[in-house]
Amino acid sequence: MYRNSRGEGFGAECKRRIMLGTYVLSAGYYEAYYLKAQKVRTLIARDFTEAFREVDAIVTPVSPFPAFRLGEKIADPLAMYLSDIYTITGSLAGIPCMSVPCGRTSEGLPVGMQILARHFDEAGMLRLAYAFEQAGGAEL
Repeated sequence: MYRNSRGEGFGAECKRRIMLGTYVLSAGYYEAYYLKAQKVRTLIARDFTEAFREVDAIVTPVSPFPAFRLGEKIADPLAMYLSDIYTITGSLAGIPCMSVPCGRTSEGLPVGMQILARHFDEAGMLRLAYAFEQAGGAEL
């Protein structure tokens, strides 16, 4: 059953990313890609640790462009990849992060705001999101 259904539920973009990850982790490319990526990841985490010595949280957009209609960019893999490029940073740094609604485009599509917090400060991140919500942030 697993073998017959394991590809179900994954869209083309998700399958593309799984294949890319499989390729990068293959024996011939481990040192060339994965090991270098781990070193970069360490540098990113260090940069965030330094930044959090000055601030409690970092707020960023979720995406480099406003929301698009469902299926609108499905034929453009680069646009699909770029749509969540900002959300990768928190995972790479190993820090808590979350997306909260913060408004709508002129077409009524949602706009997201990302909150990144110090290592292990999920409580602070959630308090900030709650304060934003209580201040009417999602209704902007």
